[in-house]
Amino acid sequence: MPLSLEQLRRHLGGSELKPVYFLAGEEHLLLIEAADALRARARELGYLERDILDAESGFDWDDLARAASGMSLFASRKVIDLRVPTGKPGKDGAAAITEYCERPPPDTVLLITATQWSKQHAAAWVDVVDAAGAFVPIWPLKTNELYDWISQRLASRGVRAQRDAIEVLVERVEGNLLAAAQEIDKLALLAGDTLLDADTLENLVADSARYDAFKLTDAALAGDAARALRILGGLRGEGEQVPALMGWVLNQLQLMVRLASAANPAQGFRAERIWPAREGLYRKALQRGSLVHWETCLAQAAKIDRISKGRGAGDAWVEFERLLAAMALPRSTALIRNIAI
Repeated sequence: MPLSLEQLRRHLGGSELKPVYFLAGEEHLLLIEAADALRARARELGYLERDILDAESGFDWDDLARAASGMSLFASRKVIDLRVPTGKPGKDGAAAITEYCERPPPDTVLLITATQWSKQHAAAWVDVVDAAGAFVPIWPLKTNELYDWISQRLASRGVRAQRDAIEVLVERVEGNLLAAAQEIDKLALLAGDTLLDADTLENLVADSARYDAFKLTDAALAGDAARALRILGGLRGEGEQVPALMGWVLNQLQLMVRLASAANPAQGFRAERIWPAREGLYRKALQRGSLVHWETCLAQAAKIDRISKGRGAGDAWVEFERLLAAMALPRSTALIRNIAI
């Protein structure tokens, strides 16, 4: 049965390691830190040698068997660090990993990591790994989980903070765990023994939210109008211009129109080559809005693009706000239906 990160942490406090671990997820900071913790514990237990195998295009899967059978020159125990970025080792890779798990060599730990992962990656070889060792899927943190993660990380760095201060930091980093980790490390140096409140934290941290066009459209497509408008305000405050943002917005709305037009949603996703990890976002958006809705949004985006380039009348930023509200909340489409040309 798959382990959570917390279960893995408790497991690493024991005196024995399993023969194989598979850590997979697109939240790279969590993945990196979990893998580092496992490697550190392995060193403490005498696994002093490490073989690194990068299973990218053209990788010879016989290298895994050779690494498993090779005698160590410097230590009695070793770690095989197998990196499968896509999480899809292919037929030969799945067979090689399965064979390894069926007869794992003694005094060896196989650590497999993947930086792409979704439920669509599930395969028989993953079940084999889980049975022989441990499978640890790492999912992006939800908003309430981010609060707990930041709270625990602050405590681990000796930083004391009130709830309102933690909430400010959660809002500032917008789910960017790397930015959150950097700010917390900085707070550990600056705050000392001070109990941080919201005002003090505001003065100490930078606004590290990932205010970019990608997050802007993701928030709108996810139905989170408040967050989308907050990101747009951040972009405007940073000096971004509407034309620079509209390219990606138009791209995403054109994609939504094509997906909504597809007779078969599954075929539509395959035709667009959408990563499985992003399918959920688009599926929920399609459930909220019809083809007519997305065509109306696309027409509004085209209008905003013209206004921002001086070829139309109106305030591009105001129209942009209306568009984001409509994308997030289809019932708001009436705000733009009569003005999108």
